[in-house]
Formats: sequence, C-alpha cells, structure tokens
Amino acid sequence: MAVQMTAIRGGFTFPRIAIALQTLALAFQSATAGMLLSSAAGAVLHDVGSRVMYGASMLYVLAAVLAWRPGGGSPRPILHASGFLVLASVQVVLGVAHIPSLHVPLGVLMFTLSVLALVRAVPFRPSKRSGASA
Repeated sequence: MAVQMTAIRGGFTFPRIAIALQTLALAFQSATAGMLLSSAAGAVLHDVGSRVMYGASMLYVLAAVLAWRPGGGSPRPILHASGFLVLASVQVVLGVAHIPSLHVPLGVLMFTLSVLALVRAVPFRPSKRSGASA
C-alpha cells in the first residue's frame, strides 16, 4: 500500500517564513559564490546576498522569540536561531577576512542546518489514499 506524505494544515507562520527566507538566502549565496569566481557581478551579488542572509538570520531569532513568548513553549527554537546567528556572524567575519578554506565549508554547513530547520518547521503526516497500490 502506498503512503503519501502531505503537509499538515497550519498555514504560513512567521517562524516558517523566516526559516524559508533564510534557506532561500543561503541557496542564493551558494549560487553567487560560484559566480564570484568568474565575474565582477558575482562579487556584488554575493555581497548583497550576505547582507540579506544576515538579516534573515536576525529575523529568524525574532520570529523564534515572538513564537515562544505568547504560548510559553520551549525556548529551544530560540537557542537554535541564536546559534545560527552566531554561525552567520562567524561566516561574515571569515568572508571579510577572505578565508575561503573555512568560509566555504561553513556555508555548506549553514545551508544544511537551515534546510533541516525548514523541514522540521513544516511537519508532514502520512495520509492513506484509497485505491492506491505500491
């Protein structure tokens, strides 16, 4: 029997939007990092993207705090978002210092962690489809 995964209803929440924006900014950064090697426009785009990514990381912290405060839930998302902001700060320092041997792997790690946070923020549940076979 086939099992289909569907998103649980809940709509767009501020934390989900913040994590999605952060992940999108990091994906943009990876694309412009490649462009940086071949054109001057890549450098400008990577610089602008770094500012957007850093802003998105700050927005993620704000969203985590605002989501925690009214419901009195676990502060763990705030710790995750704050840790990510620390990584983003280190990433900016490494980029400004032109240390690609650390800047690039940290960027890959940040993108991976952001995708994982996004997957965790958008929960899925199995739903059975009638008449479906494997």
